[in-house]
Amino acid sequence: MSVRTSPSPSEPAETPHRSGFACFVGRPNAGKSTLTNALVGTKVAITSNRPQTTRHTVRGIVHRPDAQLVLVDTPGLHKPRTLLGERLNDVVRTTWAEVDVIGFCLPADQKLGPGDRFIATELAGIKKTPKVAIVTKTDLVEPEQLAQQLLAVDRLGTELGIEWAEIIPVSAVDAEKGADARGAGQVGLLADLLVPLLPEGPALYPEGDLTDEPEQIMVAELIREAALEGVRDELPHSIAVVVEEMLPREGRPADKPLLDIHANLFIERPSQKGIVIGPKGRRLKDVGTKSRKHIEALLGTPVFLDLHVKVAKDWQRDPKQLRRLGF
Repeated sequence: MSVRTSPSPSEPAETPHRSGFACFVGRPNAGKSTLTNALVGTKVAITSNRPQTTRHTVRGIVHRPDAQLVLVDTPGLHKPRTLLGERLNDVVRTTWAEVDVIGFCLPADQKLGPGDRFIATELAGIKKTPKVAIVTKTDLVEPEQLAQQLLAVDRLGTELGIEWAEIIPVSAVDAEKGADARGAGQVGLLADLLVPLLPEGPALYPEGDLTDEPEQIMVAELIREAALEGVRDELPHSIAVVVEEMLPREGRPADKPLLDIHANLFIERPSQKGIVIGPKGRRLKDVGTKSRKHIEALLGTPVFLDLHVKVAKDWQRDPKQLRRLGF
């Protein structure tokens, strides 16, 4: 078993430039989006303590002098109960076939279960693509529990015939907060280990680009992230957000621009409308306040955010509704 816990010596300057795609997989809520954001250094994928948060494949771009690492964030692979679930699984499998390296995320604070084995079994069928096992959320466990999890991951690979290129423990939360140099070092080490697995080649995206996701999709995702906070367990699966319009406010002076954003939050049943809006509209107002801050940080301009809640009956099971909502 190869486990890395400290950075390797810096590579010589003549190392050829590498560029390529890496994808993080794992069961829902395994820490994939948090890890993507920590590596990129900013929020490009929404995070939530609810499973099935990620619905779009978001590419986060890590720029380094020796490499450009393009991170593909996918939904968690799961046993689908709806047409939406089936389409999300299709997104995952298509992505696996197109990347240069796969990172399999397994939370340190949860024993390996049927969901992990289900994904690992599928990964075992992909022979040529290098696979790195990433034990996430190490900030939540003691060293002894972490050591047991690392051994369990190694055994899982042996049982299924997967040869892990690396097994690495990571605390993306510590790195995001900047509260622990160890956490930040682990995330940096992960990038150091992924880069040699990429093909040699020039940068694929211009310097400074952090994602190739369209701005309207990013804005919609930030609104949906804010809407997921504090709602009942069953509701996140039922929320979709569509940005209908993003236009500069006319008549504003050049030094005081304002961007008008009009967006609709779609839920499946009229009974869910009150949950999202809240008493006297307080929850929806809170969603607007929280998401506007992130949107302004993303776009670098003041924003007026106009939100409306609409019912799209059983949209997760309706092919026409799914297409209209971007799935």
